[in-house]
Amino acid sequence: MPAKVPFDPRPANPADAWALVVVSRFNEGVTRRLLDGARAALREEGFADGRVDVVWVPGAFELPVALHRGIETGRYAIGVALGAVIRGETPHFDYVSDTASHGIMAVSTRFGVPVGFGLLTCDTLGQALARAGGEAGNKGEEAAHAAVETLRALAAFRPGAAT
Repeated sequence: MPAKVPFDPRPANPADAWALVVVSRFNEGVTRRLLDGARAALREEGFADGRVDVVWVPGAFELPVALHRGIETGRYAIGVALGAVIRGETPHFDYVSDTASHGIMAVSTRFGVPVGFGLLTCDTLGQALARAGGEAGNKGEEAAHAAVETLRALAAFRPGAAT
């Protein structure tokens, strides 16, 4: 007998939903720009500013635990993780970027809640700035759009959803 999948009552319509954006304070000159992009995207997708909670954490390593704590409340239809890890001279970059990335995905899959991945992992500050509203776009904006698109896609799995 197949396992029974619990029904998730969170709305697929952003106008009725809450979003959680968790932002790393480390490299704040970059992450504030990512946040600006994410906020703009969420407004464009129909989220009211009053339904977007922003939580700041010290660094990228802390993103997963804050996402976990917020999403486990059941309040949020989506999450967005924003941070910037810039390569230095030690393996620290590899440990932080790998651990944070896996942790973010683990939260999303554990709770079945889309989490937009806006964690930059760049070799230089210039590369990070280019991806935070510069010539390479705004990855915070892209992450927010991706989370909302995934939320809509998951609505197809609701009981009675048209296919």
